[in-house]
Amino acid sequence: MKQRDRDQKVHWEATAYDQTMRFVSDYGLDLFKWLNPQQGESIVDFGCGTGDLASQIAGSGAEVLGVDISPEMVQRAREKYPLLRFECADGMSWTPTQTYDAVFSNAALHWMKDAEAAVETMTKCLRKGGRLVVEFGGYRNIQSIIDAMQATLENSGRMDAFVNPWYFPKVGEYAAILERHGMEVSHAMLFDRPTAQEKGEKGMLNWLHMFGTAMVPKATKAETEEWFNEVVMRLKSTQYQEGSWIADYRRIRMYALKQQ
Repeated sequence: MKQRDRDQKVHWEATAYDQTMRFVSDYGLDLFKWLNPQQGESIVDFGCGTGDLASQIAGSGAEVLGVDISPEMVQRAREKYPLLRFECADGMSWTPTQTYDAVFSNAALHWMKDAEAAVETMTKCLRKGGRLVVEFGGYRNIQSIIDAMQATLENSGRMDAFVNPWYFPKVGEYAAILERHGMEVSHAMLFDRPTAQEKGEKGMLNWLHMFGTAMVPKATKAETEEWFNEVVMRLKSTQYQEGSWIADYRRIRMYALKQQ
């Protein structure tokens, strides 16, 4: 796979993420129930962000290591949870130094476009019989936002600026990758999760500034502002409801055990 196809968003506004994107970790608490961490287990939080779910895992009595590619996210996590361990590493190439009882990942794997490499890393982390519990963007996730961004760029004659920064697979597609790497998938689902954004009328613009910049990584600040304002205008009739912006999230959730 070409290097640009492996690239993922690295630098994040970690404090702003905590302030306006709390829903990411909040929804992860439901996935946490699937993980069901136990006292004394060793667990990797793969794509840990600012560490909130790693802290929840540690609260169960498990030993947790948080791994994230973003130095800003890792620094923020270390500031918030100084007693926990966090490592800054690319999930598509990280080499673990030990095996773990479980790998947990929430809202991160869709940023890792080389899915084979990400799965290889995760399975290397696991002891035989270890479990993988993951949730991430699935097929046609945020499709309305992507369509609005592409329509805006087409209108400006600047489709050359567009990059698809995400990998949103179908269930069978991702399950097949896991199986190729020695995992047995026992639970897999794709479901809609319309997600209200914080900050009222500014919710979609905030979302675009946090995540959407990855679609136009080489745009100037002026171009970004112009395009994002047009995207918001295009989306308002369908995604703005009763004073709140709704992002058309679709999620994949999987539970698998390592067989080899």
